[in-house]
Amino acid sequence: MLTTETGGTRVAPAGSPQADAECIALLHLARAHFGSAAALIVVPAAGGPHPLACVGAWPMPIPIPTDPFTHAAGHAASGAAPAVLPAAGEVWPPLPTVASTEASGCYAACALHGRHGGHLGTLLLLDTAPRTLDAARHAFLAQLATAAGPALERVLASPAGDGAGAPIAHDLVALALKGSGTGIWDRDIAKGEIHYSAEWKAMLGYEPHELGNRIEDAVERVHPDDRAYVQAEMRMHFEGGSDRYEVEHRIRCKDGSYKWICSRGKVVSRDIAGRALRMVGATTDITALREAATRHQQTIDLITNLTDEVDGLVFQYRETADGQRFFSYASRGIGQIYELEARDVATSADAVDARIDPRDLAAYRRSLRESAANLTPWRLEYRVWLPRQGLRWRQGEARPRRLPEGGTLWHGFITDATERKRIEAELHELATIDHLTELANRRDFLAQSEAEFARLRRVGNGVAAVLMLDLDHFKALNDRWGHALGDRALRHFAQLLRQEARSSDIVGRIGGEEFAVVLPGLGIDAAIAFGMRLQRRVSASPLVVDDLRVALTVSIGIDRMMPTDPGVDQVLTRCDKALYLAKARGRNRVELYGE
Repeated sequence: MLTTETGGTRVAPAGSPQADAECIALLHLARAHFGSAAALIVVPAAGGPHPLACVGAWPMPIPIPTDPFTHAAGHAASGAAPAVLPAAGEVWPPLPTVASTEASGCYAACALHGRHGGHLGTLLLLDTAPRTLDAARHAFLAQLATAAGPALERVLASPAGDGAGAPIAHDLVALALKGSGTGIWDRDIAKGEIHYSAEWKAMLGYEPHELGNRIEDAVERVHPDDRAYVQAEMRMHFEGGSDRYEVEHRIRCKDGSYKWICSRGKVVSRDIAGRALRMVGATTDITALREAATRHQQTIDLITNLTDEVDGLVFQYRETADGQRFFSYASRGIGQIYELEARDVATSADAVDARIDPRDLAAYRRSLRESAANLTPWRLEYRVWLPRQGLRWRQGEARPRRLPEGGTLWHGFITDATERKRIEAELHELATIDHLTELANRRDFLAQSEAEFARLRRVGNGVAAVLMLDLDHFKALNDRWGHALGDRALRHFAQLLRQEARSSDIVGRIGGEEFAVVLPGLGIDAAIAFGMRLQRRVSASPLVVDDLRVALTVSIGIDRMMPTDPGVDQVLTRCDKALYLAKARGRNRVELYGE
């Protein structure tokens, strides 16, 4: 049984060449991209093709005939592009599987040859069900083989097991990206300059010294029909309206022709006012992919995502037409984001659902349904409960694609938004909460009151009462015992007021010793009863500090919101006049405006 989960398996016998990290990295990339059960590299041997390395799981031995390799070798020797041979039961017979009741086998193979020609081996994709490759995947597999051929040549040229001369694994990814036509750019927004890598310039047919750095020239190269869209997306990202910049558009080459490119970037530096200073990104030539298949967006995103430094989970999520849900690919970031492993979600997404906070689970499922139904991007912020990390915030983004059988495939990423949400909550609290009493501050109280007033005007016949409250003799209390005790008196009164109020009432500190309450749905009589209950509660609950007992009383002015009022300020003014009357008539009273 050939089996691997993370590291890859070298299966050559003693004395034969050993697959190095580069070959294993290639197989991981191929298996993750195509969603295969296994990916193998086989090399010719005296007894027939022999497996050199495997990523995935497959029973041994693998009975592969030699004819396809002879065919592939002929293509390689001729100098043509690597042959990609669709098998699917036509070239090779079905292979045995772990479950003997199923039929399966090789569904694609790609010949690997060296820099000077000559067949070296073959890359195989195996699955437990018949599979086919569209034109876009066919092209991508051939591209991987082009990068892998020289790597295999180095392995075969080295003594068995010594790994000499093999580059580190990430070199393979660099080769693949270079072969796909990707260039890097760095924009200095303040100077109005943009600097391009040599690969970026070569993509448009320029030599390194033939392209200037002026941003005006960069805008001019964009196709006239795409220019407004590109500039709008760029402005939106500069202003913080998008997490990253991503566009697909046409661009003029040196010879006057146009290419399709996918350009992604992100502002990496802002000034203290939040203005963008520097932006970096990568551009990929997608002309051939657009011509090969209009549905090649999945492959484009996968390749370009390899250049993104995403601190989180990169994933492919699939929902079949009959409702099955699973992650066809999950990066190692799933351990940080969900405290799970890729195998936990490879056949079912239930383990992820179990991690989502019950308060957000319905919204999570609804957002995916809407994204699938309308093929609109999926974006959501939601909470998760994790065994080790506890309650955390997650931010997910993905793009959907309809599959031929009617299912939907998303590709995207999920990041940790906990720290950002914490900062947002602190800023919201600073902007809305009175730090001494922990009631709504004046600004937030007025905002909530205006919202209630707008609701009253919409319904037409609603009611709401408003109370202004002021602690009696508060200045004398401060003068006698000091501001520290005065602050404790304010906190004590705020606690009593909060206990008397309903959860739907709007309660705030307006300033100093003055408070206000809006009672939605209650008229004048109910407001008077509320005020009298509060006075009794305050009288029965003096402030106690050590051996000191300080009696408190409160004066209250009342009126009701009227839909004819221009705004909340008018009813607060009337309540304030009623409060003044309560003070003038002896304090510790409830007075109604106009009486």
